Amino acid sequence: MSDSLTPLLENNRQAVVADLVGVIEAEVADQKGLSGTAVKAGFAAAQKVKPGVVHHATDVLLPDFLTALAPFWDSKPAGVAFGDHLAANGDAAAEALLTVTDDQAESAKPALAKIYGSLRGKAKTYVVAALPRVGAAIERHAA
Repeated sequence: MSDSLTPLLENNRQAVVADLVGVIEAEVADQKGLSGTAVKAGFAAAQKVKPGVVHHATDVLLPDFLTALAPFWDSKPAGVAFGDHLAANGDAAAEALLTVTDDQAESAKPALAKIYGSLRGKAKTYVVAALPRVGAAIERHAA
């Protein structure tokens, strides 16, 4: 297991968390149609159940997210943006990140676990779509 992204935790953790929360909020805002309405409703419900949940969860899970992303960082070809590399490996990168959230959902409050469970079926699609933004946010702080 690589610790190549660990310095992000030490040097600028709160900035990384803030950028990733911004990615999540932008991805939710970009959702359209019926499924987008469901995502927005789930996001709003989660924040109502536990205000600040997105920031808190991102902060708590950041070490696990970075561990999940480290193999992709380490295999990124020179001259390729990290977001592009994640997108090119979308299925594997999304599964790596979702493993982190799945593990967390198992011990979440029942109301939050129910919201997560209702959105989990489409989660991989949403995570794959977010990978370019996620990669850009990580790369901004890893440089």
